[in-house]
Amino acid sequence: MLKIKVILGTTRQQRLGDQPAKWIVEKAKAKGLDVELLDLRDYPLPLFDEAMSPTAAMGKEGAYPYPVSAKWTAKIGEADGFIFTVAEYNHGYPAVLKNAFDYVAKEWNKKPVAFVGYGTVGGARAVEQLRPVVAEQQMVSIRTAVHMVYPWGLMDDKGIVNMTSFESSADAMLDQLIWWGEALKVARDKDAAIPSA
Repeated sequence: MLKIKVILGTTRQQRLGDQPAKWIVEKAKAKGLDVELLDLRDYPLPLFDEAMSPTAAMGKEGAYPYPVSAKWTAKIGEADGFIFTVAEYNHGYPAVLKNAFDYVAKEWNKKPVAFVGYGTVGGARAVEQLRPVVAEQQMVSIRTAVHMVYPWGLMDDKGIVNMTSFESSADAMLDQLIWWGEALKVARDKDAAIPSA
């Protein structure tokens, strides 16, 4: 069973992000995935200021001097793939998400990533800005994303967003994530079986 981490990519008060994050968690579980929601509020990482980049620090003692960064990195290392829920702030993705991304190196590598974006244009600009970031980490960016265009207009009187119109894109995205997740897991396992020189 593939282990998928859904990363709730904003920490803003009164954020909308809880709804798409919890919704995609349930959709992914229905596809038979082992899913865990990672809320960046639970990982209060300081602004990245470590002496070495995670790439340079790999395998070195004290690579993660903050307990929260070690905990965050370990969680990322458990995963076979990721889904980021991405808000769009000023035509870009939230700074807290980039900060969390920069604390990790090899634990992202050779894993698929999918996106659920939301905002006035469905978070499309934020998602497209993240694609080259994940490519640098040797991740496979799933082509199909969920773009929730102006979800506030789909809210009922209790503030609940009607997700019905996003079901088909979520199914297509998850199917692609599963295909890539399984293929890359086989490849990573093959790499792990090769003795290091």
